[in-house]
Amino acid sequence: MTTRIKICGITNLVDAQLAVELGADALGFIFYRQSKRYIAPALVVEICAALPPFVTKVGVFVNESEAAIMKTLADCQLDVIQLHGEELPGFCRRFPVKVIKAIRVRDMASLPAAKEYDVDALLLDTYTAEQRGGTGQTFDWKLAQQAKMLLRPPIVLSGGLTPENVGEAIRRVEPFAVDVASGVEAEPGRKDPEKLRRFFKACRQN
Repeated sequence: MTTRIKICGITNLVDAQLAVELGADALGFIFYRQSKRYIAPALVVEICAALPPFVTKVGVFVNESEAAIMKTLADCQLDVIQLHGEELPGFCRRFPVKVIKAIRVRDMASLPAAKEYDVDALLLDTYTAEQRGGTGQTFDWKLAQQAKMLLRPPIVLSGGLTPENVGEAIRRVEPFAVDVASGVEAEPGRKDPEKLRRFFKACRQN
């Protein structure tokens, strides 16, 4: 199975177009204001209007209200929403598009609660107390292997992926998709073209 690739934390058209040109299956737009990669919905509308068809547009939200998510979903014509906070299982079932629920993994105890989520995919990210995603830190991939056996939804592997380690991550975990933000950046919110190219190359060598 070919592992899908999501490039997250897109904040500008240049990065979006390069990611698509290189073969990104999905682009992630972060609507969490505390994030260094926050993007305003109006700018997402402009970027998406310039993208070719068949690119999945993912909106990332953290503990946002249902009404606010629905408005952004409609305004930006998003295809998927990714919930990256403490959203409860029932909340995740309220939306008319596919839903990815992020699980911040610290140890095996992080996994059983994920069974309660009836979503389209589970994104496994590294737990840190300081920030939600984009940490640049990996977690123990043995836990991701365990999650594949324990959990029903497809697994999206995130957390500290880089051009140097993504190939090994794919070989060991065999996730449905990989998700990268900080690992291909020149600085928060701006991608490094060479890192992006090497990331895609590493993914395809599996």
